[in-house]
Amino acid sequence: MLIDYWPLLGLRLTTPRLELRLPRSDELAALADLARDGVHDPSQMPFSSGWTDLPGTERARSVVQHHWLRLGNWRPDDWSLNLAVFLGGRPVGIQAMAARRFTPAREVNTASWLGLSHQSQGIGTEMRAAVLHLAFTGLGAEEATTGAFADNAPSLAVSRKLGYVPDGIERRVVRGEVVIMQRLRLPRDMWRPALAKDTEIIGLLPCLQLFGLATDDDTGPAA
Repeated sequence: MLIDYWPLLGLRLTTPRLELRLPRSDELAALADLARDGVHDPSQMPFSSGWTDLPGTERARSVVQHHWLRLGNWRPDDWSLNLAVFLGGRPVGIQAMAARRFTPAREVNTASWLGLSHQSQGIGTEMRAAVLHLAFTGLGAEEATTGAFADNAPSLAVSRKLGYVPDGIERRVVRGEVVIMQRLRLPRDMWRPALAKDTEIIGLLPCLQLFGLATDDDTGPAA
């Protein structure tokens, strides 16, 4: 079976409201539809790449291509886990977690997006808390990083709620203008497990080698 060679297909995170996992083909199409219909106010741009400025059909196609690209380029020392977020069995957005040389560095970076109709409902906080639970409790991460533009108040509010602290700024050029990216960092000792106390990780053990954490003779995450 395919899952025998790609055990990430069996990895799931569950919270009181949400399920996070890799999407099936039809679910990926539904995520593309969400992106086509919009994920933010067109007058703003929360993404450095500007992918949401693409015309609707191209924007939808980019979601599909990005998903395939991340899976196809996966290596234990350079990976990006793009989990679909499900509410009531329907996909509502993406919660990503990525790392390079995770085994020695023990640092992950997160990013996400939600369909417009699913925003301002606490979903963004719940799904980020779930993936942080995977990072700190499941994989033994020491640090988690993220970032948001200075005018992206909702994203910054989620980070503050989860305990991130400022980690400097970067100057980016978006839509031809210089904007300020606020970097944020969450050390392990500032992570509050109670924020994800009802989150369950399912199917992680067979995936550890893909995260660079196990060998044939070592089935547990490194300390």
